[in-house]
Amino acid sequence: MDALVAFAAALLAFRLAGLLAARYRSGRRPELLAWSAGLAAYAVAAAAIAWGEAAGWDERTFRVYYAAGALLTAPLLGAGSLLLAGRRRAAPVTLVYAGLAVGIALAVPVHGAFAAHGIPAAQDHLDFLPARLLAIAANIAGTLAVVTVALRSFRRRPLGNALIIAGIAAAAAGSGLAGLGAAGSAVGIAVGAALLYAGFVAPAHISVSFRPKLANR
Repeated sequence: MDALVAFAAALLAFRLAGLLAARYRSGRRPELLAWSAGLAAYAVAAAAIAWGEAAGWDERTFRVYYAAGALLTAPLLGAGSLLLAGRRRAAPVTLVYAGLAVGIALAVPVHGAFAAHGIPAAQDHLDFLPARLLAIAANIAGTLAVVTVALRSFRRRPLGNALIIAGIAAAAAGSGLAGLGAAGSAVGIAVGAALLYAGFVAPAHISVSFRPKLANR
């Protein structure tokens, strides 16, 4: 059951990433490409959970899950928010970081035996330096970028930014609460991806009042 829930979450996140990529091809807005990459990484993390729960966790599954979920998702989403805010230097910095993160995920030693089911805890299989420290720093930076940009432009995009903040909260709940288990984490990924996508594409003129109306532009 956990594998099926995670697989469904992966399909949803991949679909939403594809929709953002299509919007990028139409408008060439760089933030859409970064957000699409972030949701695609999110989908890969969910797929790794499905893989691990269906076939048993091992070093390969864990590396894919850690690279996509712990090292790439939040920084890519944060880069999209910074690009939306006009911080064009975020693009090359993010590309360099992504290459570094993937390299570390592939090269870092992984130790300890894996249980057949249940998402492995990073502290049981990775040393603090460099992988776990990098994941902590990258997730803090990416989340802060998303939330800060959303709050600064909240009056202009109240509904969209509220959905983005809710999506970040759902993602954090899904990945941060070990008691939720694999299915709970996958549900958090699915809900977080859906909320983030809705927030990214919500028009700026939508009001959150009880009687929506077009704002003067």
